[in-house]
Amino acid sequence: MKEKKTVLNIRDFSVSFEQYERGFHKTVLPVIRNLDVTVHEGEMVAVVGSSGSGKSLLAHGILGILPYNATMGGEIWYDGELLTPKRQKMLRGNEIVLVPQSIAFLDPLMKIGSQIRKGKKDKASKARLDKIFEGYHLKEEVQGLYPFELSGGMNRRVLVSTALMGNPKLVIADEPTPGLHMDMVRRVMSHFRELADKGAGVLLITHDLEQALEVADRVVVFYAGTTVEDAAASDFQAQETLRHPYSKALWRALPQNGFQFIKGTQPYVKELPDGCPFGPRCEYCTAECQKEIAYREVQGGRVRCVHA
Repeated sequence: MKEKKTVLNIRDFSVSFEQYERGFHKTVLPVIRNLDVTVHEGEMVAVVGSSGSGKSLLAHGILGILPYNATMGGEIWYDGELLTPKRQKMLRGNEIVLVPQSIAFLDPLMKIGSQIRKGKKDKASKARLDKIFEGYHLKEEVQGLYPFELSGGMNRRVLVSTALMGNPKLVIADEPTPGLHMDMVRRVMSHFRELADKGAGVLLITHDLEQALEVADRVVVFYAGTTVEDAAASDFQAQETLRHPYSKALWRALPQNGFQFIKGTQPYVKELPDGCPFGPRCEYCTAECQKEIAYREVQGGRVRCVHA
């Protein structure tokens, strides 16, 4: 079988923020550390983790739209070449498409149709948008309205439509379905799956593991700003085929597995423990877990755990 081309390769990615405390005292907050993600053509990779784990910052880092006080480290490779700021600016919205988490990304002063078609007025673009909107139960007259004239759910569907208009090589969907009815969630997810099946790489950023497992090929698990496991979606069929204790905890928390929970919370960036960030909540934690932990291959996946 021919090996699929790597569309996105993120190596040792990090993001830190400079903040001022008590007047002119400056601190640096390492929000993301040692993060690794790859996406191949024709593949849908789900990045899962709780709120505050750094998922959205990953999306913004790829596109070069981090806040002014952010510093980014590591390497991001796209289509075999280093993704420089110049390439980010050239490719975003064209070959690389973001379906953002916030509807604030829509221009409030521009009509919906013009935004999604990027100003194109040819019949083919209009017909394509008509067909996409029909699939999302959006009437044709919506194209002539402004975002503030639509409900939150309608604006959400409009945002998803941006990924379907062109022929992107990489689609980054950052929590694309909040506030949507479950039937519409499944339709949106199926469309992202179709984009992957047509050859695009799709990076789905979500906290909804159950929904991600229905469409994704692989699942990358985040915890407290780092990757702790990279596994095939099929590995989540049983707890025994998972590698990291946090991934196993996510499995036990699924509805079909009894909504089981573990005590404690994800640590704040200023309170990170030494070594494994999951250590204080892990029943297998030992002194070895408080040292630097390598991201290594285990049974067809990758994991950041000394006991895997």
